[in-house]
Amino acid sequence: MTRIIGGVAGGRRIAVPPRGTRPTTDRVRESLFNIVTARRDLTGLAVLDLYAGSGALGLEALSRGAASVLFVESDQRSAAVIARNIEALGLSGATLRRGAVAAVVAAGTTSPVDLVLADPPYNVDSADVDAILAALGTNGWTREGTVAVVERATTCAPLTWPEGWRRWPQRVYGDTRLELAERLFANV
Repeated sequence: MTRIIGGVAGGRRIAVPPRGTRPTTDRVRESLFNIVTARRDLTGLAVLDLYAGSGALGLEALSRGAASVLFVESDQRSAAVIARNIEALGLSGATLRRGAVAAVVAAGTTSPVDLVLADPPYNVDSADVDAILAALGTNGWTREGTVAVVERATTCAPLTWPEGWRRWPQRVYGDTRLELAERLFANV
């Protein structure tokens, strides 16, 4: 079990998948949201939670005022845990899409998001994450001002952000590194 840190569901516990996932620690999640909310008010934002795992990042965003979160998770057991967590918390605005992150991002959208949260398994190659970041921009997921946060192991190669993103200072918490960037201009 882990818990929601802040907002209307703050302090409530949520389930985590039984094996094969590495939920973001409370400390890292709290720091992540402190960094983002120092620059952006979450109220009313549209959020994309990639490699959602337990859904903790997206649920934290909903608890703190985001209008909507699209959770993307390929593992069926993890997706079932996300669905149960959404129901247990009773937060509106949650949509769960079961499927591979690369396929969902490649399919595109006509509704860009304001915040992208990505916590890929540490064994996902940095080049694959780089490709996802590039596809977000070319497939309509981002707009000027979109913020992206990617959680990686400190042992993983740093990300190569596509043109049009301004990196924010990265943060390191033990063996976890947060890489953040802001979209400078609309999709091309």
